[in-house]
Amino acid sequence: MADKDYTAVRTKILEATIKVFHKKGLKFTMDDIASELSISKKTIYAVFRDKESLFCHMVDYCFDRIKESEAEVLANPKLDTVQKIHAILGVLPEGYKEIDFRQLYQLKEKYPTIYRRVEQRLENGWEMTIELITRGIEEGSIRPVKIAILKTMLESTLEQFFQRDTLIVNEISYQEALDEAVEIIVNGITVKQERK
Repeated sequence: MADKDYTAVRTKILEATIKVFHKKGLKFTMDDIASELSISKKTIYAVFRDKESLFCHMVDYCFDRIKESEAEVLANPKLDTVQKIHAILGVLPEGYKEIDFRQLYQLKEKYPTIYRRVEQRLENGWEMTIELITRGIEEGSIRPVKIAILKTMLESTLEQFFQRDTLIVNEISYQEALDEAVEIIVNGITVKQERK
């Protein structure tokens, strides 16, 4: 298989895995993905050695897409610094908004390797966000905060979403929970302008 073909097949498999995960949660099988794509399992195994490897690559693929969406927010000239911070903290690519990420709370017990991968990705890649917060502090639109504390707060919140069934029990979607957490954090760091 040529590199271009391999990359295209790999991307199709990852996109199908995201769709199947949305429908079935962690209970999805390689048969489900093969059925979704109308291909053989042999083709999937030629690209990913097993379900765990596939799932790990899906995590990276999702986070890479989130980083692409963050870069789009950063490049948007219509948004001021606070709006960019708000958008970048809560960004989910359009195709991911309906995915039930709440199911990931089962990862820690069933797939600890994949769970550690999610943790690593949550803890890294904060450069754009830190740059924006620093700019906001310099502009005076963000009150001076210890960025390490802010980062830890958001990371911890997201990790709790993935460690417990709190969102499912309270019937809160991942997107609603993310939006609420971002709203609380951004409102807490934004300098309120006095009305004249």
